[in-house]
Amino acid sequence: MCVRLWLLIYSVVFLFSCSQKTSSDVEQVREFIRSSWDKTVRNNQEGDSTLIGLPYPYTVPCINEGFQEMYYWDTYFTNEGMILDGHLDYAKNNVDNMLYMVDKFGKMLNGNRTFYLNRSQPPYLSMMVARVYQENGDKKWLRKAYETLKKEYKFWMTERMSPVGLNHYDNSATQASVDSFLCVGSERLGTDFSKKGLTNEQLNLLGRNLLAECESGWDMNPRYEMRCLDFCPIDLNSNLYLYEKNFAYFTRELGIADSSKVWLDRAAQRKALLKKYCYNKADKLYYDYDYVNNRQSDVVSAAIFSLMYAKVVDQSEANDLVKALDKLEFEYGVSTCENRDYQYSYQWSYPNGWAPLQYLAVRGLDNYGFRNEAQRIAHKYVDMVTNTYKTTGHLWEKYNIRKGNADVRNEYEMPTMLGWSAGVYVYLADYLDDGFKMKR
Repeated sequence: MCVRLWLLIYSVVFLFSCSQKTSSDVEQVREFIRSSWDKTVRNNQEGDSTLIGLPYPYTVPCINEGFQEMYYWDTYFTNEGMILDGHLDYAKNNVDNMLYMVDKFGKMLNGNRTFYLNRSQPPYLSMMVARVYQENGDKKWLRKAYETLKKEYKFWMTERMSPVGLNHYDNSATQASVDSFLCVGSERLGTDFSKKGLTNEQLNLLGRNLLAECESGWDMNPRYEMRCLDFCPIDLNSNLYLYEKNFAYFTRELGIADSSKVWLDRAAQRKALLKKYCYNKADKLYYDYDYVNNRQSDVVSAAIFSLMYAKVVDQSEANDLVKALDKLEFEYGVSTCENRDYQYSYQWSYPNGWAPLQYLAVRGLDNYGFRNEAQRIAHKYVDMVTNTYKTTGHLWEKYNIRKGNADVRNEYEMPTMLGWSAGVYVYLADYLDDGFKMKR
């Protein structure tokens, strides 16, 4: 039986079974999340040791244990859930803190720690600004935010630009940081890079590549063949395309009409470059582009849905991209990468499913009218998190999309999570409950 037919049959059976359930279990998880948001709020203006002080209270991914700082791309997905739960104030504080950091450091850091000064994370700040503005309509605030966002955009366009005109990840780490992360990377991937016969120069380059992978947020994954510096990722460039579209929207809202066309032209140019370098004519999918070796990656990953989330592709291309579900969709959601034999056991790969990737898949599919597929994936994520909460009493950082539980590939001790796992749960549960049309 072909995979597409299997998914169609599975969709009907799965959605029917979900429709038979009462909403009491989902409401129990929702109540846990609602009662927990306050517990993730931190207020530290002065900072201490490695912690960078921030002017407003901010939210962290975990109630306790690890991750006790505000992270960049995590917070976008967290904010989505908090706003729906009535905490626009928390979300706006997070955004204002990020704008403060961009003004202070020239970029939004990976998180508010001094050891993150060398890198950023996937850019979502313009999306967060747009979301808050949609709620408060404050043009004075938007104008200031727009000026700061242009500074962040400049960082990506000057310090993370490849010769082909698309962006890539990098870092400005010291030699000590590179050496330290070689050890960390060895531990996380279960190998000892110092014993692989590499020269000091090769080890140094590997360390830089591993740190660049941390900037990608997908640390570690098989997409870049341990050469993250050499690749122009489709999701990073989709996000920056959306920045350019958002900037056009902001300038129209602010009455800066002459700037709108400039941003739209930049978006159009990026779209053309993505098509030129990342589109594969054979299978009609998009892949990360290795600009050093002038070839595409061969790994199908959930990053492909960022193209649909940001509305980079036209409808006919979206019709082809949906076929990526054949390789990425499983019993409980979307896998990070396709199921293949890879060199290492990566946590950003099969069979792990991460909350932000379910969100991007659902929003992307919904953007192009694939409501059945979007609802199916939303159901799977909500069902998996609900069932796992019932058995463990927690939400988790990542999940196993084959088993529907927290039995995952780890590169470190996995903490219990609120953060993006909760934010995406709230968003997708509301999407299924209300059937609302997702808006940018």
